[in-house]
Amino acid sequence: MTTGLVPADEADRIAAVRRYDVLDTPPDGAFERITALAARLFEVPIAIVSIVDTDRIWFKSHHGLDVEQIDREPGLCASAILHNEPWLVTDAKVDPRTLANPLVAGEFGLRFYAGVPLTTTDGYNLGTLCVIDHEPRQTTDDELATLSDLAALVMDELELRRSARKTVGLEAELRRNAEDVASSLQESLLPPALPRLAGLDIAARYHVANRDQVGGDFYDVVPSGPGCAAVVGDACGKGTKAASLTGTARWALRTVMLDEWTPAAALSTLNRVLLRAHENPERYVTVALADIRPEAGVGADVTIGIGGHPHPLVLRRDGTVTALGETGPVAGWVPDARFVDVADRLEVGDLLVMFTDGLIEAVAGHGVVDDTAIRALLAPMAGRPAAEVADGIDARLGDDALLDDAAFLVIRST
Repeated sequence: MTTGLVPADEADRIAAVRRYDVLDTPPDGAFERITALAARLFEVPIAIVSIVDTDRIWFKSHHGLDVEQIDREPGLCASAILHNEPWLVTDAKVDPRTLANPLVAGEFGLRFYAGVPLTTTDGYNLGTLCVIDHEPRQTTDDELATLSDLAALVMDELELRRSARKTVGLEAELRRNAEDVASSLQESLLPPALPRLAGLDIAARYHVANRDQVGGDFYDVVPSGPGCAAVVGDACGKGTKAASLTGTARWALRTVMLDEWTPAAALSTLNRVLLRAHENPERYVTVALADIRPEAGVGADVTIGIGGHPHPLVLRRDGTVTALGETGPVAGWVPDARFVDVADRLEVGDLLVMFTDGLIEAVAGHGVVDDTAIRALLAPMAGRPAAEVADGIDARLGDDALLDDAAFLVIRST
């Protein structure tokens, strides 16, 4: 490349070209309209928006010309970016600056060229808006002023697109940060690991519908006495308020389990705690709570208490699916709410499945509130290990199916 056609700040200029990320982008209606308007105003056949790259001149818009790029040397646009004012050739065949240019001496027969540099706010010339004719012609100051105004419109469009890309990038970064915060907060509301208990095989899953938002669904498995407590719940709302409510509910239940307890008594205590902690009647939690007392190789006794939550299901070894528990009011809503303990028995190989309503919606569809679809999903998985049953449920929970967060526990008597 001829040294005379390279600006002194070429490295910084090329960095500016890269900053606008315009090279090799698809045609754009805004630029097409500008070149069409320039050609019409100047009554010339060709108008081009060009970007001068390291070794080529690429055309973002090329009205009246089928070529998408040419070599940088020798190039009229490469010469035009050396100046901060319009670069004008009224008759290329007699202008010493252009006599040797192949576009002039060759078959193309260029005779007239007027180019205005596309200048960034920090002073770098990316390329030009130029008009070209095969006949020599003169221009007026008003015409060149109009061409300069059109070049400014080109830069406005480039700046707009650059700003939009920055905004999109910032939004993506903010979303990633929100997802990281939500993920960390959500993890803090779930047990770090499930306990290993003789006589029980346990699996748990949690699925989020929106990765950048903390949900109110939760589960917990807490060793207690000769067995464990299993909890699945759903705090109303989303975001930090739901997280606060979830944390209150989870740790209130864990505190109750330090002493003698039953599911109904624990739910009554939780109800009082939430009423005192959250005066807003819309701050409530639905909970299914199970006291499971296994005896390895024999089975497990189960006692269920429910506060406004979907009934846990038992999947028997023969494929029969039954619901456990008696529905009570949601926790944190009604003073002196009454909850009921319901006892049952898991034989070896039976599975207890506890879940939030997000699972029902994911499997059965939005607006469905009964567990018919969950029962049909579980029945063929009778007798399988807890992890395999959890995997089978997961297989139905594609991203498109999740309208709400979904949490579930699978507990198998062994």
